Amino acid sequence: MVKRKMPYFKKWAPEWLVKIILFSMTLPGIIIFFLPLSNVNAAAGYYGCEPADIQFSVALFYAGYVGFYSLERRFFSFLAAKEYFLLFTTLQILACLICYFTREVYILFPVRFIQGMLFAGNVNLSLTLIFTRLSSERGREISFSVFFGILICALPFNNLITADLIDSYNFNIVYKTAIFSYLPGLIFLTLAMSHYRTHARFHLYKLDWQSFGLFSALLVLIGYITIFGQEYYWLEDNRILGSVVGIMVLAAISIVRQQAIKRPYIDLQVFRYRNFKVGLLILFVMYICRFASGIVNTYFASELHLDPFHISYINIFNLAGLVVGVIIACCMVLQKKNIRYIWGPGFLMLLIFHGLMYYSFDVQADEFNYYIPLFIQGLGVGLIMVPTIIYIISSVPAVIGPSAAATALAIRYLGFCISIALINFFELFEKSRHYNAFQDHLSAADPEVKSFLRLQTAKLIAGGMPEEKAVKAANKLLVTRMNVQDHVRFAMDYYEMMVWLLAASLLLIFLFPYLNRTALYLKSRRLSPA
Repeated sequence: MVKRKMPYFKKWAPEWLVKIILFSMTLPGIIIFFLPLSNVNAAAGYYGCEPADIQFSVALFYAGYVGFYSLERRFFSFLAAKEYFLLFTTLQILACLICYFTREVYILFPVRFIQGMLFAGNVNLSLTLIFTRLSSERGREISFSVFFGILICALPFNNLITADLIDSYNFNIVYKTAIFSYLPGLIFLTLAMSHYRTHARFHLYKLDWQSFGLFSALLVLIGYITIFGQEYYWLEDNRILGSVVGIMVLAAISIVRQQAIKRPYIDLQVFRYRNFKVGLLILFVMYICRFASGIVNTYFASELHLDPFHISYINIFNLAGLVVGVIIACCMVLQKKNIRYIWGPGFLMLLIFHGLMYYSFDVQADEFNYYIPLFIQGLGVGLIMVPTIIYIISSVPAVIGPSAAATALAIRYLGFCISIALINFFELFEKSRHYNAFQDHLSAADPEVKSFLRLQTAKLIAGGMPEEKAVKAANKLLVTRMNVQDHVRFAMDYYEMMVWLLAASLLLIFLFPYLNRTALYLKSRRLSPA
């Protein structure tokens, strides 16, 4: 007997259209999630700030999403689905409108955090309604895969669709585009949704705002430290030192509070399960390695001098790899494959990508050399992402599944922030180390240096530059070449570190004896996305 679907939508709305509209309502939010990273320099120039401020605006969106995730469920109990959709979508449009009109980064910061909160509500409701309309486990896991497939494709997809817009208009045009992309779904939902609610209205009393505030403040401080720590010389700066102390205090208060209250914001019992902790570790490593691909895009722009158009076109191969990886992973999950047979090839793909890139970094290169590595990187991330989220949620009893999903979301945020901190730290450290090493071996008496300076001086003089200025310019070109070499060497060193990390992860996957003791499936029909 087929289970009757809950009548959230009027009878005239076809089922296929309802599912498409529900998924489409998540797309604008996913696009504006990583939108500032699509062209950091353009965004920094528009707001008159530093690139680190733009990274922090993404972290604030992420922190709002993670922090509000557990509190959002109470609003779903209070409001009917239609009211909920209309309210949160309208507020998201207003937030995009503020981002469109403002050029002050300190107005942008709180609005981005609020956008993250609204994104949590919009996405959770969309996925919940889709799950309630799917009677089979196969349908739920396919929906899960589609959502996360869209999410991990957001960065290369944004680069592709916004490169021309940002080049032709001001950076804020992308927020205007997001506003208009919300409107078709909003109009359809207004016409097609009924005022059906599954249960009586629960008033919004005893909301755990305290836990939300503590958790959100903790997340924001983590983002602040990891993004600005290197710039402020870490603990030498009182702002970073104060933030570290604040994190320790907030973490201690949060843990004590969650153990004391009757209905914890995030149930810490999830950490009693061994496979849950293993899944978090795998997810954390994957996220650190995933965002290391940003070094490749920086290399394309600074060393190969490719413009944003060409970089976005090259990343089509990464996008294709992500799509293929998600499809393969979804099929393997549906076939109940051993998790090792999913994680193993996924991490092997990432290991091959970092190994290939280690030998592909050079001061001069052909862009065709990077098509296959970028596809392999996307394939690896696509294989790992969805099965790991399902594995983490499946590792705990269904009653604390939402806490497991919230924890997985927090780990993804932590992986994003830590990857930025590692890249910033090693970029400065390795560049300085290699620059000093070059200085120790290069001198005016070195035959190769003399030959380079002589050749460059001759070229500049032949171009019409006076001899005295040509000599100074040749020396500046030598310093520029050294800086290019420094960045290439940093990229190689960082990717070598990633190779060792991935090799250790593969050993964990194949040697850990408990990985086969978790059934890989979604237990709850009302599960929200992690």
